[in-house]
Amino acid sequence: MRSPTLQYACFLLFVLLVTLAFVGLIQAFLLPLFWATTLAIVFAPLYQWWQARLGHRDSLAALLTLGVIVVAVILPLFLVSVAVVNEAIAFYKRLDTGDLTVREPLQALERLLAVATQYLERFGVDIQHLQQGLAGATVTVSRFLGTQALSLGQDALRLSVLFCLMLYLLFFFLRDGPQLVAAILRALPLGPTRARQLFAHFAAVSRATIKGTLVVALVQGSLGGLLFAIVGINAAVLWGALMAVLSLLPAVGSGLVWGPAAVIFLATGHIGKAFLLLGAGILVIGLVDNLLRPMLIGRDTRMPDYLVLLSTLGGLTVFGISGLLIGPILAALFLAVWEMFAQEHQEHHSAAERTAAEDRRYSREASEERPGP
Repeated sequence: MRSPTLQYACFLLFVLLVTLAFVGLIQAFLLPLFWATTLAIVFAPLYQWWQARLGHRDSLAALLTLGVIVVAVILPLFLVSVAVVNEAIAFYKRLDTGDLTVREPLQALERLLAVATQYLERFGVDIQHLQQGLAGATVTVSRFLGTQALSLGQDALRLSVLFCLMLYLLFFFLRDGPQLVAAILRALPLGPTRARQLFAHFAAVSRATIKGTLVVALVQGSLGGLLFAIVGINAAVLWGALMAVLSLLPAVGSGLVWGPAAVIFLATGHIGKAFLLLGAGILVIGLVDNLLRPMLIGRDTRMPDYLVLLSTLGGLTVFGISGLLIGPILAALFLAVWEMFAQEHQEHHSAAERTAAEDRRYSREASEERPGP
């Protein structure tokens, strides 16, 4: 007869193989699954609010919550995405046809900063070559944006199917979320208390991180796009969307867009617009992260800036645009797991020290009560 240990090991291997096969089967639909799970976690309080006021009519509460998500989140995001795609294509065409060039601002910057130019030439930096390189880089970036926008338009059918699948999954995740979580907690071989604590911690940190990240990005991108429109910069929606994405990076963030724009205005003699960009960028856009993020995330659950940067860049590299949120969520799970491990290790060590101290006390008391010779 085979030993129970061998049978259990074979069963675990079989479970692992079946799980990997199933994940491979639905691999093409993992992103809709991720976005449905994320939105269900973020909007779970809204679903519970509807549920309490509708007499626990779960399907209707989930449907109303889904409607709010579509109207308040998905529809505005879709309209902004359409505007960004149109402006990216138009911006690429202007650069490709020569209607828009970066040579004039660079030449003005060279004339304005003659001393800096001399120092650059001393270090072997060719200004003319630098201009050509920046112009070529700008065309390359714009061509990439344009081709990506065109590919998105050509792939609209697949994206529509994935979007509808995400909405379908989101409805069931909202309605059956507690039951799904309970089933997952029962299946995880971590113990009920540990599994429940891990999921609660992960959900709280993930919800706070996602909420803070999205709101800060939305506010900074909106302010940046409005500021660019005020000073008369073309494709303000495109640059605002770029600032919203870059705001996910700590320290520098949206300053990578409005900072060079202010320098170009300064170089071309638009002093008022340059100082307006610098002042609004530093005093308004730059302070949004410092003011809103602690309020939305909370100082206790906020991840260190370096971990946010690493997880965001890593997620972007591995998962594409969705990695902007997948990366920080995985980082939140990493912190939650190690925090629980450290806490349990400390409790186990403290319990061991208390047991050892009690043993020493009992030994000392026994030796004191033992009669002498």
